[in-house]
Amino acid sequence: MHGRDLLYSGVVIWLGSAMKRRDFVTLVGGTIVWPLVARAQQADRIRRVGVLSNLASDDQEGQTRNAAFLQALQELGWTVGRNVRIDYRWGLGNAEFYRRQAADLVSLAPDVILTNGTSTIGPVLQTTRTVSIVFVNVTDPVAAGFVESLARPGGNATGFASAEWGMSGKWLELLKQIAPHVKHAAVIRNPRE
Repeated sequence: MHGRDLLYSGVVIWLGSAMKRRDFVTLVGGTIVWPLVARAQQADRIRRVGVLSNLASDDQEGQTRNAAFLQALQELGWTVGRNVRIDYRWGLGNAEFYRRQAADLVSLAPDVILTNGTSTIGPVLQTTRTVSIVFVNVTDPVAAGFVESLARPGGNATGFASAEWGMSGKWLELLKQIAPHVKHAAVIRNPRE
C-alpha cells in the first residue's frame, strides 16, 4: 500500500467515526507533512559507499573504471562530498588481505559495498550478511556460492558476472556466425574462479 492509498483509506476510516473537524485536519496535515520532512532529512544524509578492488590504486584499468563509476554517479545526482562519500580499499592480495580490508570497510558502516573481482566478494560476504553488496567482474557467482541464482540472488549480494558458463553454447553460436570456417574451439578455464 502506498502512502497516498494509506492516507485515503485512513481518511475513510476516520470519517466513519465521530471525530472532530480539528482532529481530522491535524491527522491529514500530519500525514502529508511528515513524509515530506522525512524525505528532506534523508536527502540531506550523506550516503557511504565502500569500494574493495583487487587492483592497485595506481593501476590504469582501476582508475579508468573508477572514473566511469564516478561519472555515472554524477549523472544520477550523486556528488562526492555533497551527498555521497566513497571509502576505497585497493590492492592485490590473498584472501586474508581482503578479509582485513572487508572488515575495515564494514566497520565504517557503509550503505553499500562495491567489490571488484572474484577474489574480493567472498571475504566481504564472510564479513557481513547485513550490508548490501554489489559485485562486478565476478566469474560464475552462482557456482561460487555468492548468490542463489542470477535471477534471484537472495541474501545481501547482487551484481554483474563477467562470465556465466551457462551461456557458453551461445558463445559458440556467435563464433560460428562470425567465423563460419572455424572447425575447432578450445576453452581455458580456472574452475576456482
